[in-house]
Amino acid sequence: MSAPGATGEERVRVVVGALGDGGEDHATVALARGLRDTGMEVVHAGRSSLERLADTVVQEDVDAVGLPVLPADPAERLARLAALLADRGVDDVVVFACGADAELPGGIRFFPPGTAPAEVAGWLRGQLIGEPPRSPGP
Repeated sequence: MSAPGATGEERVRVVVGALGDGGEDHATVALARGLRDTGMEVVHAGRSSLERLADTVVQEDVDAVGLPVLPADPAERLARLAALLADRGVDDVVVFACGADAELPGGIRFFPPGTAPAEVAGWLRGQLIGEPPRSPGP
C-alpha cells in the first residue's frame, strides 16, 4: 500500500495502460485523469505490451493496474498479465479492466463502458484499504 497522502489518507497508486495499436488513447487518458481527480496517484503507461506493463507495475510499486479498453481475447490476455505479475513476485496488485463484457479470469474486475472513474476509484479503495464507496456529491 502506498504512503499516506498530504491529508493523512492512504494514497492508492494505479498503472493505467493500453495494449495493442487500437484507438484506446482517449479512454486511457480519460480513466487516468478521472482516477487522478479522485485523489489517486496514476502512472500512465501508454501503449505497451503485457510484459512492459507488468514491468511497469513492478518498477512503480503500484497497488492496481487497469486497462481502460479490453483487448481482443481479453480473458487470455488478462490471465497472461496476472501470470506475468505472479512470475515477478507480485501477488498483491488488483487488476481491473473496462470495456465490452467478457469472461475474465478470477480476481479481475470488469467495468462496463461508460463507468465513471469515481466508481472505479471507489471499488479500488474498497479492495485495497477497505474504504466504503463514497456517495456522489450534490
